[in-house]
Amino acid sequence: MIERISSGGPWEESIGYSRAVLAGDLALVSGCTATVDGEVVHEGDPYEQARTAIRIALGALERLGLSAKDVVRTRMYITRAGDAAEVGRAHGEFFADVRPAASMLVVAGLIDSRMLVEIEMDAYRGGA
Repeated sequence: MIERISSGGPWEESIGYSRAVLAGDLALVSGCTATVDGEVVHEGDPYEQARTAIRIALGALERLGLSAKDVVRTRMYITRAGDAAEVGRAHGEFFADVRPAASMLVVAGLIDSRMLVEIEMDAYRGGA
């Protein structure tokens, strides 16, 4: 069985994606940014943008009955290599005890130039 949830974000309908999909025991959370109520928050602050993106992703997992302890992989996309330490610090605050597999990639840009960070998560229901 597959369950899909939406955040109501501005791009979900026009691009055609879900905030998160639960397929059996595997939950996949689409890229989350620091966009709240359709507005980019914490402009210029990669640390706070990362914290906001992580909270949004974890909120989607909670709606599917999972939590941070179920996260097995994260992907962090940053637009400036110099932000790696701050984004990593935010990630560590949520996942230091969980220790998911993780990647951090520098990309040319995100859908809105004010966005500095986008974070994806995969979680597994079967096994904390």
